[in-house]
Amino acid sequence: MTFRDTFGLALRNLNQAKLRTALTTLGVSIGIASLAGMMSLGVGLEEQLTGRFTQSGLFDAITVTRQAPRFAGRGARGRGFGPRFGGPARGQGPGSTADEPRPPLDDATIAALAALPAVREVYPNIRVPVGVTFDQADDFAMASGTPASARNEGAFQSMTAGTFFPDGAADVCMLTLDFLKGLTDKAPADVVGQTITLSYATSPVDLPGMVASGAGMVAPDVPQSTLLCRISGIVEREPGTLAGAGLSGVMVPLETAKTIDAAISEARRGGAPDGTPANTRTYSSLTVRVSGAEHTQDVEDKIKNLHFTAFSIADALQGAKRAFLILDIVLALIGSIALAVSSLGIVNTMVMSILERTREIGIMKAIGGGDGDIRRIFLVEASTIGLLGGAAGIALGWAVGRIINFGANIYIRSQGGAPGNLFSLPLWLIGGAIAFSWVVSLIAGSYPARRAARLDPIQALRHD
Repeated sequence: MTFRDTFGLALRNLNQAKLRTALTTLGVSIGIASLAGMMSLGVGLEEQLTGRFTQSGLFDAITVTRQAPRFAGRGARGRGFGPRFGGPARGQGPGSTADEPRPPLDDATIAALAALPAVREVYPNIRVPVGVTFDQADDFAMASGTPASARNEGAFQSMTAGTFFPDGAADVCMLTLDFLKGLTDKAPADVVGQTITLSYATSPVDLPGMVASGAGMVAPDVPQSTLLCRISGIVEREPGTLAGAGLSGVMVPLETAKTIDAAISEARRGGAPDGTPANTRTYSSLTVRVSGAEHTQDVEDKIKNLHFTAFSIADALQGAKRAFLILDIVLALIGSIALAVSSLGIVNTMVMSILERTREIGIMKAIGGGDGDIRRIFLVEASTIGLLGGAAGIALGWAVGRIINFGANIYIRSQGGAPGNLFSLPLWLIGGAIAFSWVVSLIAGSYPARRAARLDPIQALRHD
């Protein structure tokens, strides 16, 4: 018997029991819809997480800090690190209890890191305390230095009002929407282009003695400098960095932040050297931007070899990816319950078909049909039900996911959040779900197929 004959007989048999075949196929489709819906939810949530980080530009960013203090002892023996990169100085024995010198984060380090292969940019993370005066309101903020390369990345992709810093401008700033609301009741579009005053101390400051004054948060009778800045734009939120967590309500150009930071550092020293040469500027952390996310791990390893502490968002996402993998497995197991129940419907359909077609099976065997031919007919019937149910289940799961996603986005918008696609059906999931439905159907139909193939043709012909 050819495959064409086998396939034709299988379709004819399914067509003779339309209602039973339709109900069995519906059961399979519900099972696949449950499985595909659960899996697409996990995939959609993972894509939302990774997509947000990709848009923020953090996948190609590495935060660099100094290594924690180490003691030259048994653990440092034989390392051979020089004084510049964290090793003991010449003549310092392994039994010394003094802190090993650590490489500083200064301009020389920035130049060294910028020379590494695949590094696109290196800049310091600077946050400076400033008093803010605007529209007869005073406040205090940590002004963050924002490089020009941040244009059109992260939160700067869509400004609430205004634009990013103009090229080469120094006396401009951007404010976060929440910080602006604390200063004035004006609409964001109305404050763009207006002037805001930033003040910072230019002599030693006793931080516990700081009080509010007309120029912001300053210490009493302490000389201070002021900087008039034009507000160029309002952002909904500040793009977070891996170092210096927390929002900064005021963002200024990076060179402006360096100038303010140098003035404040000089004021804190107050003429009493702290061990750092006056012409050497050090930073608490640096950001290294690579030319592509695929180079992040390689550059991070090279930075660690220079005895700095390096961290990227890719490190944090490793744990998140493992969590999503576990979530996908749990969701798949839950969705498979309905498919397992529907597979019992396939077994029931095939067994009932054997009882109804016992005499027909006897006739096929009497005219030369072998056990393999009978088995193949029932397996083709089961696989047809599985394929039809799988395709219908994918369509049903997609439709239900669209409806749930539409309703969820309405609620998310009402809470002030950004809408997204919570359900995702990639091609591998569609193909995998249909293939899984086909395999389950074959397994479910294997017992009825063996039972039909083992029928005694004489007994089958006698069956009424």
